[in-house]
Amino acid sequence: MVRRKPYPHNTDILNAIMRVLSREPLIKPMEFPDKVRRELENEGFYVGLVSTRRIWRVYEDAVRRGFIYDYLGVVVGFGYSEEEE
Repeated sequence: MVRRKPYPHNTDILNAIMRVLSREPLIKPMEFPDKVRRELENEGFYVGLVSTRRIWRVYEDAVRRGFIYDYLGVVVGFGYSEEEE
């Protein structure tokens, strides 16, 4: 019998985000969701229903809660901004 792959929870997505950012801290925001999906797939999760919007929502929530720094500079008010120059 073939066992189905599990769906990832938000904590699984957050762990994948942190692994991707630790390996590639200078990743471009356009490449980020695909790399997170690939990481989840390598961990054995079914990523067919993991949307780009969900990945960004988990990323933004983690930045706002202080779990991770906004390395990608996409959350307003957190991380690097051009006003600091």
